Amino acid sequence: MYILLFKTAITLSIFRYFLIFIEKKLRNIIEVLTKCYNFALEIKQKTNHFDSTKLMTTTIDFTKMHGCGNNYIYVYLPDNPIPDLKEAAIEWSRANFGIGSDGLITIDKSDVADFKMRIFNNDGSEAMMCGNGVRCCGKFVRDHHLTEKSTVTFETLSGIKILDLFEDEHGVVTSAKVDMGEPILTNKVQLATPDGSITEGEIGGWKGTYVCMGNPHFVIFVDDISKIDLPVDGKKMEFNPMFPERCNIEFAQILPDGTIRMRVWERGSGITMACGTGACATSVAATLTKRTGRTNTIIMDGGALTIQWGEDNHIYMTGPATKVFEGKIEL
Repeated sequence: MYILLFKTAITLSIFRYFLIFIEKKLRNIIEVLTKCYNFALEIKQKTNHFDSTKLMTTTIDFTKMHGCGNNYIYVYLPDNPIPDLKEAAIEWSRANFGIGSDGLITIDKSDVADFKMRIFNNDGSEAMMCGNGVRCCGKFVRDHHLTEKSTVTFETLSGIKILDLFEDEHGVVTSAKVDMGEPILTNKVQLATPDGSITEGEIGGWKGTYVCMGNPHFVIFVDDISKIDLPVDGKKMEFNPMFPERCNIEFAQILPDGTIRMRVWERGSGITMACGTGACATSVAATLTKRTGRTNTIIMDGGALTIQWGEDNHIYMTGPATKVFEGKIEL
């Protein structure tokens, strides 16, 4: 009997220590689970207060547009902030690795006009003005319902530009007339001649005329434009030391019907299908040198623009604006 009682006592003792062991383990498990719960609760509270706008710049909405083949990437900055515009222009403009374009044009709010535009060439440099680009900007703000106006103004580095927008039968903007302002024929900052001007004068072995449409242009009239080696001659002239800020170079030929055939090497972009300010400068140079009247059709690789030098001394440019496609791109 005593042996039975002894065995029972031992069994109960072992069971008691087993229960104590299990209790300690359960306490440890409960402690770990409590910490996990508190950590999860903390994460949830932080998530509830997280600023979701921080994720809005992951992708950028863009529109590819062109005016006579002069194509740019267009972005509305208030909805799509871009930290480094120059870098974006370089990367996105690469044809085989990006979207492919002559550069990047941004549209923003303005305190002095309806909108503000900035132009970045495909080498990252910022341009003062782009005639084809501003027409496309006019179409952009109407297509995206940012305005319902038929006449809109854009703030640019070369002043405020006024656009009259023209619609097709469906109410879609297809072209625009732009008041490009007055041509500047003297500018010592852009041209290193004694008085900052030159008309039918020689620079780099070429006889031409300097015209500033906010950005500098040197217009060279030739007998046969097909014989011009634009990649060589254009690039060499862009970097001629007579142009301290570099220069846009136009080669032009007066055709038998009175229209002007022009090809352009753009500062910071190279060969482009068209240049709006270049077309304006070419028309001004043709008038100054008495080759044509004050209204001209300028035919470029990508299409034609009508340029009028008004009696108010303003240059008026009329031409198409075309949307190619819309898309998204990651920063």
